[in-house]
Amino acid sequence: MNDLFWLDAGTGSPVVLLHGGFVDHGMWEAQIPEFAARYRVIAPDSRGHGRSANAVEPYRLTDDLAALLRSLGTGPAVLVGVSMGASVAVETALEHPDLVGAVVITGAGTGEPYFTDPWTVQRMTIWHSAMTAGDLEASVEGFMAFVAGPHRTLDDCDPGVVRRLRQMATKTMSKHAAGEPNLLVPVRDTWDRVAGIDVPVLAVNGALDSPDHIGMAERVASAVANGRATSIDGAAHYPNMERPDAYNKILADFLRTL
Repeated sequence: MNDLFWLDAGTGSPVVLLHGGFVDHGMWEAQIPEFAARYRVIAPDSRGHGRSANAVEPYRLTDDLAALLRSLGTGPAVLVGVSMGASVAVETALEHPDLVGAVVITGAGTGEPYFTDPWTVQRMTIWHSAMTAGDLEASVEGFMAFVAGPHRTLDDCDPGVVRRLRQMATKTMSKHAAGEPNLLVPVRDTWDRVAGIDVPVLAVNGALDSPDHIGMAERVASAVANGRATSIDGAAHYPNMERPDAYNKILADFLRTL
């Protein structure tokens, strides 16, 4: 695991914080100290993100996480993920169920996303084009559109949150070059299998996120035997950053039920 970076703070039952795509563990700045006072908080940077090395061979994010948790000897952990991190949490519950005690997801379902909302489709197309062209500035700004969501502009958002997300996205995107091979191996048939997850699942979405992102998380929560969904007003794709007090209370209340 020498090529991956993670924070490991606190003691007690393990809570793993999984960041979104193109950012890093820094997005959990308002959660790490809060929950490390009562739990063992593990916050990794996924391969190719933040302080973790880029991939040099095919890999799956769920297998990276499983290898990390086994190396740390955590036992079943609560996996808490936003966006890409949410899909990693769900896929780990499918692929490595012995490592998962509960799942909390925001703004995503599995690593097989689907987009039908016109705003989301348009923004994803613009972002993908910029990424393919290797235009760093346009790629970062394409990413930032999801920070605001379909109902606001970035001017409506907390400037500190905007600044931090832009810095993290720029750092991670700068690690990659146009045309480099995509070595990420997808987990298949996830939506067909998601109902088999037998641990509690909580979906916590920003109410201002796109319908597709909200819908995928809620679909997971409604498919499992023990799932529920809630939302946080005044936030889009990153409610843990935009409304940390509200997010932390929801998460703390959920953890106390386990």
